[in-house]
Amino acid sequence: MKSTRYSLPAGSSGWVQIRGAREHNLKNLDLDIPRDAFVVFTGVSGSGKSSLAFGTIFAEAQRRYFESVAPYARRLLNQVGAPDIDSIQGLPPAVALRQSRGASSSRSTVGTITALSNVLRMLYSRAGLYPDGAAHLDSDAFSPNTVVGACPTCHGQGVARTTNEALLVPDPTLSIREGAIAPWPGAWLSKNYREILIELGYDIDVPWQEMSREDRDWILYTDEEPILIVRPVRDPNKPQETYRGQWISVEKYLFTTFAKTKSEKQRTRLAPFFVSGVCPTCEGKKLIRAALDVTFEGYDIAELNEKPLEQVHAILRRAIENEGRGHLSGAQARSGAKASVAESLGLDLLNRLNSLLSLGLGHLTMDRASTELSSGELQRLRLATQLTSGLFGVVYVLDEPSAGLHPADAQALYGALRELITAGNSLFVVEHDLSIASRADWIVDIGPLAGVDGGQIVFNGPPEELRKHPESVTAQFMFPGEKPLPHEPLAPSGWLTLTDLTKNNLKNITARIPLHVMTAITGVSGSGKTSLLTEILERHARADGEDLLANKRVISIDQKPIGRSPRSNLATYTGLFDGVRQLFAQTPEAKKRRFSASRFSFNVKGGRCETCQGEGYIRVELLFLPEDFSPCPTCHGTRYNPETLTVTYNGLNIAEVLAMSVKEARAFFEEPAAIARALDALLDVGVDYLTLGQPATELSGGEAQRIKLATELQRPLQDDTIYILDEPTGGLHPANVRDLTGVFRKLVGAGSTVVVVEHNMAVVAAADHVIELGPGGGDAGGRIVAASTPRELAENGESRTAPYLAEYF
Repeated sequence: MKSTRYSLPAGSSGWVQIRGAREHNLKNLDLDIPRDAFVVFTGVSGSGKSSLAFGTIFAEAQRRYFESVAPYARRLLNQVGAPDIDSIQGLPPAVALRQSRGASSSRSTVGTITALSNVLRMLYSRAGLYPDGAAHLDSDAFSPNTVVGACPTCHGQGVARTTNEALLVPDPTLSIREGAIAPWPGAWLSKNYREILIELGYDIDVPWQEMSREDRDWILYTDEEPILIVRPVRDPNKPQETYRGQWISVEKYLFTTFAKTKSEKQRTRLAPFFVSGVCPTCEGKKLIRAALDVTFEGYDIAELNEKPLEQVHAILRRAIENEGRGHLSGAQARSGAKASVAESLGLDLLNRLNSLLSLGLGHLTMDRASTELSSGELQRLRLATQLTSGLFGVVYVLDEPSAGLHPADAQALYGALRELITAGNSLFVVEHDLSIASRADWIVDIGPLAGVDGGQIVFNGPPEELRKHPESVTAQFMFPGEKPLPHEPLAPSGWLTLTDLTKNNLKNITARIPLHVMTAITGVSGSGKTSLLTEILERHARADGEDLLANKRVISIDQKPIGRSPRSNLATYTGLFDGVRQLFAQTPEAKKRRFSASRFSFNVKGGRCETCQGEGYIRVELLFLPEDFSPCPTCHGTRYNPETLTVTYNGLNIAEVLAMSVKEARAFFEEPAAIARALDALLDVGVDYLTLGQPATELSGGEAQRIKLATELQRPLQDDTIYILDEPTGGLHPANVRDLTGVFRKLVGAGSTVVVVEHNMAVVAAADHVIELGPGGGDAGGRIVAASTPRELAENGESRTAPYLAEYF
């Protein structure tokens, strides 16, 4: 496609020149992109944006970096493959900030990701208020992830396992010989402990409940570990064999065995003898007592860790201001040296917190586990860290940083992104939020459509010039013509009332969900939207027969993967592959060869390639390098053996069918109705560009969610069904959002109830009812600001959503 060559934007030092980009669906692209500028990649979902930004530009930058690293060190790095490209010139080093979660760990928190924890620990170590006579502690002592700082009872987890007599001896009417002590195993070890007790003078034949309290406590809990000679055979007419036996208490046996065993069966057997609860030693604060005795502004470090970041910011700012005025704050007096350290470290913390607050993350706490964060929150945490890193001359490649952000928060995000440019860096962003894209320095619009119909440059230049390209789907939404008529809300058939909602930050609210209509739940980041959805699901799970929720079919469609193996794919998950295999089994050639439908499955022996066992690739382990994946040398990636591939249906074999996109497959399969219905549902939710054999591991969270929705759409719709979705438009272009909204309206039209958490104002405007939570995030949220029709909300002067929703009316 011929395109106009535009001048470099102001401040740019030159071009990144890309030639022959062919990664994934890219059509041998040649293009120039400005450095030291804010560049946004737009286009419908599946058009090739990520293939260009991440799969080509970032991958090439990383490949060049890895070439400079010693071979031995390379094996320790998560390497990306070399992109399919002729050349890239003028490319600086690159840093990618993705939405991927990485390794999950309860010890990974907001504080550790952002390095706030490191600075805060140093602040307490160097400038904290110690009790009189207390020894100075190093910063490691304030971390639950170190040996010196972790509470010795719960090992820094805050939760401790304990046991008690009722658990250890569930039936006190039994004697020890009869098995009163339940955790003991059978066979020899249990007999050993009984024999030791006999040698120690205990009567193991008396019922447990008749033993003295002193004896029972010693057997269960003693710290003593006597070693003595045991005589297992007490018949004087037989040889006396002896051995040295050592006693340990029942409690110690239980804890030691549970901690050391590698047998899952053993752990499962012992688990019922524990009860978990807040650690009695540290009271859930995870740290040693000496660290918790140190305070700053009247708070121990655990108390600051559990406060929202915006409150921590206020506490630090007040402390620094008081230090500057010579005031004593929080009954805390610091020497001149300590005051200087407190001010220096406090200012560093404030600087880091400013970045987090500007990105709409003030509702988070430092001790919030990374496993509890959304992918959008994780990416913005990493972005905030980069804002204070001081890096210069690099390319930041970001994946939809506005994901999960209310429009009010997106404005602050734009300012933070601009800071990276001001600091002397380049910013390449895959983004669907057109309010951000329209304010970039440069737009690269990929398309025109998705999959095989995408991968071309539709436009490459300044945002305002995109107006002159009506063939661009992005332009149609960025510069809309006449506004469509607003949606006329439907009246609900009834209401689902939920009272006393207190999950997370919800302030004991009552929410009314209208039935047989579409409800959008909105509000700024951290206002309590997902907590409200979770409450609905949990209330349904425990609803009894008289509860209105008990009579509803509640379906939560989340963004969790549809499978964790490449063997799971779009076709197998939706069930349409069963119908496809039946079609192949009914062909004359299959009948002649006596091939059943299972012959056409790559998951079972018979029809699959046995070299790769139906995976289509093999793992290759390389010396000093991470394992690589190569197409199977036998089947060349088709997954099947040659005999299976000789069978064709309408001219295509089973591997060629799996390689089809959903759009291509719909044109190919006009019958039977079940396959056509499944493909129509996939088209409706906007995944027409995915191939039928697309592995589950290659799907984004948004794609997985839409495939789940399509699977539900295939089934007969029921008017007692409530569909619940959390931000279903994540990763979607406005054109795809329009189509997905049509699916929601279709569900409502069939009598279902749809409840979505959304920040996309196009979806909110298309709802029948809106619940706005807020007014802020974290502790400042959790209340219902408004509950009305979208038009009424757009006119609500108390609403932070209203100014952005008003554009649709």
